[in-house]
Amino acid sequence: MNLHLCILDQSPVISGHTPANAVTETVKLAQAADALGFHRYWLAEHHALAALADPCPEILLTRVAGATARIRVGTGGVLLPYYSALKVAEVFRMLEALFPGRIDLGLGRAPGGDRLTAQALSNGQYSAADRFAEQVQDLVGFLDDALPADHPLGRVKAMPAGPTAPPVWLLGSSDYSGALAAALGLRFAFAHFINPQGGDLVTRDYRARFRASARESAPHAVVCAFVICAETAAEAERLAASVDLRRLHMAQGLNTPIPTLAEAEAQQYSERELAYIRAQRARAVIGDPRQVREQLLQLREQFEADELMILTITGDYASRLHSYELLAQEFGLQ
Repeated sequence: MNLHLCILDQSPVISGHTPANAVTETVKLAQAADALGFHRYWLAEHHALAALADPCPEILLTRVAGATARIRVGTGGVLLPYYSALKVAEVFRMLEALFPGRIDLGLGRAPGGDRLTAQALSNGQYSAADRFAEQVQDLVGFLDDALPADHPLGRVKAMPAGPTAPPVWLLGSSDYSGALAAALGLRFAFAHFINPQGGDLVTRDYRARFRASARESAPHAVVCAFVICAETAAEAERLAASVDLRRLHMAQGLNTPIPTLAEAEAQQYSERELAYIRAQRARAVIGDPRQVREQLLQLREQFEADELMILTITGDYASRLHSYELLAQEFGLQ
């Protein structure tokens, strides 16, 4: 079918493995995704988290793009409030020069870690992305050599210059980024895996309010869902135990790796903890290939999304890969 399936990889660190192992597994999964027919492969930015290994997706992106041949590679996303708009533009102009036509620039405004780490990354000056809209406009202006004539930095040029620049996506789990993407004429990605409530309304509103820009003549949206797919629904449910425990650890403020399935199955839960785990399942699509396909297509229709992006984490790297293999087969990717 004519539907782009994409992957978001947070480079999970599974208990018993090192962060270096997680990075190696990211490269292996990207190569598999390239061969399986997935359309995009995005890398996430997180800081000082024992469960997620990638604090600099723009660097890992270079390794992934060099190890693949066809698939688009991007960031999901660069956390722009930490950085200079010009520096991000330079990095992604360089990436476009190295891998022309294959690079995506996804931008986020979340801290990607705890408050103390955010302060350390920003020299103690992190604020809740108060200048994000201005930064995005400056970044696009630098990428396209199109800053207004009266802009105080208008004479500054982002290098290396070239005829093309990466598409820019604004990432979000609330209405802020969707409204900004619509106003600026940029692409939009909604994180259903973070917030399962109201994203369809946000994305539809983005489409309705979109203003055409020099970059985009029409809206373009992707919805990103957390997915675990296995040969049977029972096996998928069993594999989900690892992420159930991981989410409980997050709620409890525990900075730990992703539990293995054995660790998760050995865990004893209180009724309150079980209730919390059940509530978190709204963020996930779990089942056999047919069930997952049906739920993802419903999600796509509900969001009026142009593409589907999938995030899968399990308690071992093999079952994570197999989940994507099953989906590629079920959706008939080439």
